[in-house]
Amino acid sequence: MPMTMTRRLVLSLCSTALAFSVAGSGLAQDAYPSKPITLVVSYAAGGGTDAIARVFAARLEKALDGRVIVENRPGAAANIGTEVTASADPDGYTLLIGNQGPMVVNPHIFNLKADPAEALDPIAMIADASLVVVVGPRLQVNSLGALIEAAKSKELVYGSAGNASASHLGALLLGQTAGIKVKHVPYKGAGPAVNDLVGGHIDFMVTTIPSAIGLIESGTLKALAVTGDKRFETLPDVPTAIEAGLAGYTASAWYGLVGPKGMPAEVKAKLEKATAETLGDTEVLDKLKNDGAVASSMGAQAFADFMATERARWGEVVKAADIKVE
Repeated sequence: MPMTMTRRLVLSLCSTALAFSVAGSGLAQDAYPSKPITLVVSYAAGGGTDAIARVFAARLEKALDGRVIVENRPGAAANIGTEVTASADPDGYTLLIGNQGPMVVNPHIFNLKADPAEALDPIAMIADASLVVVVGPRLQVNSLGALIEAAKSKELVYGSAGNASASHLGALLLGQTAGIKVKHVPYKGAGPAVNDLVGGHIDFMVTTIPSAIGLIESGTLKALAVTGDKRFETLPDVPTAIEAGLAGYTASAWYGLVGPKGMPAEVKAKLEKATAETLGDTEVLDKLKNDGAVASSMGAQAFADFMATERARWGEVVKAADIKVE
């Protein structure tokens, strides 16, 4: 009898311990995030990616009920940010703002330590944004047509946020469409490039609207055209490139949320849901709109499919343009 009672007691205690273990596991999952999340940006502060990231991170904190810290890791054509994120623990505490340069163009140009398609998990797309063609004091032109004509008589120099960045690709496509040759100077983000444009060290840029809007409004830089299919509300007098006479030319920058490959399914799901909540906030939508961006509704799978298509498309562009790392 005592032995039977002892066995029953042991079994009872084991069952209780198992129940607590399962409950504890559920509580641990529900507790994510239990510490600050680092949101890596592969470009310097002051550019379009950085601006979008900070708008997104501020509201994501509310959706997750936890801190989200933006960390700028520029350099190596935005590959450093990719490598930092890919090598982090896949626990959901290191995430990356991924855009077309490092995600889908760089694999065609560089021998990467971490191929984004294999080393990162897509979570959701955040936004898509138009670019703007701007000139500084070094190039005294008042229209996109005049810029194109100037490029036919002398070599113009343009800056970008880095090799394979949206600003690089936008200017590259502009040159291809207009039939002009222009020299590329890559920087570690749009901010440093814009500074050199203001300083008269380069002729023009095709850059993200947040990186230049203040300088355009102050008259320091001159906007010649926006690259979307519609005018930008904050710059109503600036025509689209097509309206300015460059038929068939459009370009944009897109931004998404990715993390290290192998994140727990429940963490990915929570991040995807929190992203949807963030992008449904009217204040966030207004801020994105002011940055020339439109919020996306793509979840993890749709974003993954989109990036696969983009990778194939830009692979053809890179091949045709014979892009070289400078």
